[in-house]
Amino acid sequence: MTIRSNNCVFTGRCLATTSGIASLATGQGDVSTSTKRGRRHKVACGSPLTKRAARLFHARSESTRSATIIGVPLELGASRRGARLGPHVLRTAGLRQQLENLGYTVADAGDVAVPVDESEPPGGPGHPKHVPPVVAANRAIADAVEAAMRAESYPVVIGGDHSMAIGVIAGVARVKGVQGVIWIDAHADLNTPEGSPTGNLHGMSMAAALGLMSDVFPPAEFPTPAAAFDRLVFIGLRDVDPTERAVINEHGIKCFTMTDVDRLGMGDVVEQAITIAGRGPGSVHISFDIDCLDPSFAPGTGTPVPGGITYREAHLAMELIAESGVANSLELSEVNPLLDEHDRTAAIANELICSALGKRIL
Repeated sequence: MTIRSNNCVFTGRCLATTSGIASLATGQGDVSTSTKRGRRHKVACGSPLTKRAARLFHARSESTRSATIIGVPLELGASRRGARLGPHVLRTAGLRQQLENLGYTVADAGDVAVPVDESEPPGGPGHPKHVPPVVAANRAIADAVEAAMRAESYPVVIGGDHSMAIGVIAGVARVKGVQGVIWIDAHADLNTPEGSPTGNLHGMSMAAALGLMSDVFPPAEFPTPAAAFDRLVFIGLRDVDPTERAVINEHGIKCFTMTDVDRLGMGDVVEQAITIAGRGPGSVHISFDIDCLDPSFAPGTGTPVPGGITYREAHLAMELIAESGVANSLELSEVNPLLDEHDRTAAIANELICSALGKRIL
């Protein structure tokens, strides 16, 4: 494959794959180029020139890309009911058509099967809630995501409470290996059953993906780990439990709190996140909990926290991720239409998905 950029010609096997193009943008290794006069030289990946080449690749390839929408009507991982309706309202708000307008060939795989459980367990430390149905749902999620990945289609997984991330990351890891993850959320979701103050599994999803809950999510079905500690980046944190803080400090996980976003700016934060999550083998998963946004922009979610990411900051983050080409999968969680105002949250959720898949202002 060949890409021409700034009077240079990029050639090589690495340009034949999405992961190879991602390396251009994130700074892994170098590539050979030649000028129009025939002079050959190496250019470090991550340079402005190779970032430009990556952007050109994605601009050309968008029209032939495939995406698969996977709905997850799951709410058993959360305390408040209503997130199971999230996939329906995102579809009703026109998600498929919006992706097709970007040039994607879109398949809708429908909703995964989620068991019904009307019990109300007490929860609390040592007592995770609704374990069998949440494990079963995530097994189905992993199977659906794996099928999309093997069909070389970009999984767009819509939910649904954030416990669904366990199955999404597992499904990607079955195909692509241990994942880098950019986790955009007000919460770290690093609790384990012993330390969780509520027992809600949506607050344990990242811990499970990191392999800290293999006694609950069997390694034979859920790769352990499915995500790497040193390639995990949190963006937007502002409500972190003491036990989660201990895990972050023990493993040196890179975190950008809202204080960091304010100080550094979202652009710098996301560029650092792309570099960290994109290094090494494997691919990158984007996990976007809608409660990362300030509630003034997205009221329809079950665990809102004031002082969050703005509308424009969120779009910038997704646009930069799309431009980098590092991501091979996306899930967006915690849209709860029962708590929404005039479907505002569903609308912004679809907008952000489109930005993550390449929609630009110009």
